Amino acid sequence: MDVSQYLEIFIDETAEHIQSLSDCIMVLEKEPENKDTINEIFRAAHSLKGMAGTMGFKRMQHLTHDMENVFQEVRSDKVKVTSDMIDLLFQCLDAIEAYLDNIKSTSDEGTEDNEALINGLNTYLAQAEGKEVPVEAPKPAAEEPKTDGGKTKKYLEISFTDADKNALKEAEDAGNKLLGITVFIQKECLLKAARAFLVFKAAEEFGQIVLYSPSSQDIEDEKFEYEFSFFLATEAELEPVLKAIKSVSEIEDAIGEQLKYEQIVAIADKEEADEAAKESKPQTAVTPAAKAAPEKKETKQAPAKGGKPVNKPVTNRTVRVDIEKLDALMNQVSELIIAKNSLVSISTTEGGNFQNQSFHEQIEYLERITTNLHESVMKVRMVPIESVVNKFPRMIRDLSRKLNKKMELYMSGEDTELDRTVVDQIGDPLQHLLRNSADHGLENAELRAERGKPEVGSINLNAFQEGNNVIIEVSDDGNGIDTEKVKSKAIERGLVTPEQAEKLSQKEIIDFLFMPSFSMAKQITDISGRGVGLDVVKSNIEALGGDVEVRSKLGVGTKFIVRLPLTLAIIQALMVEIRDEKYAIALGSIQNIEDIPVKEIRYVEAKEVINLRGMVIPLIRLDKMLDIEPMEEEPESLTVVVVKKGDKFAGLVVDNLMGQQEIVIKSLGKYINNNKLISGATILGDGEVALILDVNTLM
Repeated sequence: MDVSQYLEIFIDETAEHIQSLSDCIMVLEKEPENKDTINEIFRAAHSLKGMAGTMGFKRMQHLTHDMENVFQEVRSDKVKVTSDMIDLLFQCLDAIEAYLDNIKSTSDEGTEDNEALINGLNTYLAQAEGKEVPVEAPKPAAEEPKTDGGKTKKYLEISFTDADKNALKEAEDAGNKLLGITVFIQKECLLKAARAFLVFKAAEEFGQIVLYSPSSQDIEDEKFEYEFSFFLATEAELEPVLKAIKSVSEIEDAIGEQLKYEQIVAIADKEEADEAAKESKPQTAVTPAAKAAPEKKETKQAPAKGGKPVNKPVTNRTVRVDIEKLDALMNQVSELIIAKNSLVSISTTEGGNFQNQSFHEQIEYLERITTNLHESVMKVRMVPIESVVNKFPRMIRDLSRKLNKKMELYMSGEDTELDRTVVDQIGDPLQHLLRNSADHGLENAELRAERGKPEVGSINLNAFQEGNNVIIEVSDDGNGIDTEKVKSKAIERGLVTPEQAEKLSQKEIIDFLFMPSFSMAKQITDISGRGVGLDVVKSNIEALGGDVEVRSKLGVGTKFIVRLPLTLAIIQALMVEIRDEKYAIALGSIQNIEDIPVKEIRYVEAKEVINLRGMVIPLIRLDKMLDIEPMEEEPESLTVVVVKKGDKFAGLVVDNLMGQQEIVIKSLGKYINNNKLISGATILGDGEVALILDVNTLM
């Protein structure tokens, strides 16, 4: 069976299961007796095993199979959860992730058998020696099929509903033969349900399966030994059907016979008293067989031939979409908005011939539709940052052990949403910041005790939306940044002279940390101190149109504030004019707009400021910043756009306000990448290009 077409689904869902296992094992370390968590880990391992087996990834299947076995023992209270077991399980997760990385790059799991990990897992299984533990333990009946023809009776141990009887009768009345078939799977088989699925698929080439023994749910959940039976309604003879079934790998034998409807009913009635109704456990398997074998009440409906293996119960309310398709859709919406802006521009042109009221109404309707369409596409592209930050608790746990420091990560706002393209690229910068907090930020136990701090250091990751931006704060209650040491390092590196260093502000000193190869680590480790870190953080975040700010107090702690745009494509903006040039300012950055008399301008340290309702706000003359010719004479009052970045404000002086507009951000590539004031450009309704001002850089 060609399963390459399901590779993308396998990769996505395996990543989800790995994250689920990581979260559950973290919980289990703190609550070793938590049965719900133990069951969840067992189910996830079982699911991974099934998916890997179906795709033919034997090494991953073997490892997850042994993990599942260990948790079967833990569930049965035969093996206790220990710290060593938790360490081993995390190593197993890392190994599974390595398999997944190989699969992503080469479509193959690689050649690493991870024998040491498997031996470690088997050590825990050995603790339950003498008990019915290992799934692969020999079964007494394993060798009987070929020697005892009486084994065909297995399919007779069955009870069925009136609907099942009707299905059998209708099949026979339609001229079909009723074949009772028993299949024996090799005892070495790791994935019985998947083999059953392939057997059903082979049988359905000849007809329709009417009845299963045991039930389809039990086969799906692998609640059977190494044999199962089914009744097939077919026009074919028995031998070709048996031959097709035996051709499935890991099938030891298949035997059967043709029966009449009356024979089946008579024997089933006789056996009914002996067959206890089996309890159907909650669905935990994630194998294709789960979907291939219909429930009893659906016996008339055979699974589709060549059906797609389903690796997970999927509701009808969700669908996976390739991000490239969403990018293409976003580009089309962008072009639609540009076309809409052009129509609006034409309709409002002075002297235009469009005085028809219904035309204007249609233009307004088009504006509403395109805005709603844009919002809908954006909502589809938005994903919670949870997918990125979920891996961090495990990372901090590992760092705690590696650095021999007690620390705890507290996260909030994981449901905050960002554009998918931003989320995909923010993981590495955040990881750098958290490692920095763990390694450089938090003090050792002795120093924390001296300072009267709690023994366990705190690292916080907090995310929230602010206007058109998402703010992610990474903070710690550690040592803070020693600006004197940073200053000395900068002098030593020749970045500043001692005289210049004395005049530097705290922010200017901290900015040295963001320079390439500038590291304060006393020794190089695999955690930090290689001179790669904060400079990478800064460049990656700025590449996304964001910025990073640092606040620190020596002996108290450090906070990194990462500010990111909600989206990189379409925004609401205020269009302004400076002389004859048009510029756009993101609406999310704007606090308010003021008309300020020139006589109210004051000076602080030779810089212009205004006093606005008790707040002193610096003025930024955009014409000077952008090298535009000054006005011949200054007007009596200035139009000031007050913008906000975090808790800081500034007033941008503009000549004229053109109004709010939905704009499409177009990248300027490397043409003017030396000018950080401009974050991109947009095409206006009349075809003119307007530059977009980056308020964060201006401030």
